[in-house]
Amino acid sequence: RAMEHDRAMEVYDIIRTIRDPEKPNTLEELEVVTENGVEVQEIGEDEYLVIIRFTPTVPHCSLATLIGLCLRVKLQRCLPFRHKLEIYISEGTHSTEEDINKQINDKERVAAAMENPNLREMVEQCVTEPD
Repeated sequence: RAMEHDRAMEVYDIIRTIRDPEKPNTLEELEVVTENGVEVQEIGEDEYLVIIRFTPTVPHCSLATLIGLCLRVKLQRCLPFRHKLEIYISEGTHSTEEDINKQINDKERVAAAMENPNLREMVEQCVTEPD
């Protein structure tokens, strides 16, 4: 299990520096993502299932979908190992969590969202490492 723990730390290191869309803080500083919210399971040879649970700053946060997109985009770009990615809102922390969970785990809806220039620009701003 040590390997899975190391992988989880790798994942956390990638997502903790994502910036909040509305605040100057990182998701780690706002406790939107925590180490405990990252789970990694080996599902095949050199392939892992990465499960992330994040907690929006407020229960009706309109940015929850955007944060989910940021998590997905950054991990797709940065994760050095083969993976399947599932992203969920921590249970009970958002008024429309089921809808959002569906949306951020649906490849086609994610792709469509990223075709929206405004949305893509916002995602880029959140996932780009500050110099």
